[in-house]
Amino acid sequence: MFTAAGAARAQQVADRIAARVENDIVLLSEVRELGAYQMLMNGKKDSDSRLLDRLIDQWIVRTEADASHFPPPSDDDVERELEKTRSALGPPERFAARLRESGLQDADLRRLVRGQLYLTNYLDSRFRPAVQISPQAIEDYYQKTVVPYAQAHGETPPSLDAARDSIREALIQRGIDEQADRWLKESRVRLHIEKRIE
Repeated sequence: MFTAAGAARAQQVADRIAARVENDIVLLSEVRELGAYQMLMNGKKDSDSRLLDRLIDQWIVRTEADASHFPPPSDDDVERELEKTRSALGPPERFAARLRESGLQDADLRRLVRGQLYLTNYLDSRFRPAVQISPQAIEDYYQKTVVPYAQAHGETPPSLDAARDSIREALIQRGIDEQADRWLKESRVRLHIEKRIE
């Protein structure tokens, strides 16, 4: 006899293992969820293979952060980050439509933002102290990036003094990203990783 419970089971799709990292697994549903998050944020997503690589990198960072007892973001920090996310995606109606299209629920988004914030905060605390930005690097960035960008958009560029702090932060973030990338590549070599999707 075909029951409602049987129908529900028939409609469920079994989750697959996308990768093994040490003694943990990364599920295909996690790959799909990260893809949905990218679609929400950027309007496009990476290939499954690139998404899986990102999840493996996140596993490395999370494992290191957890081992060092790094504090999770506060609820207020998560709420601020969610508000920035909503604002970046336009008016509330547009955000709601994009969220629906992504297939994510509000609770999914909150959990993903909390996780991303945890990883970003950890990388920032680990690598920021080692990033040194010279005055010359700030001036070079101003002349080679800020001024041409403003001119290309028909705008008057801000003065170097007005742009100095935001340039310094952009260069620090670039330095953090470069150091984190090197660290992740070195970490991957030491780990047992078995990818099941390419």
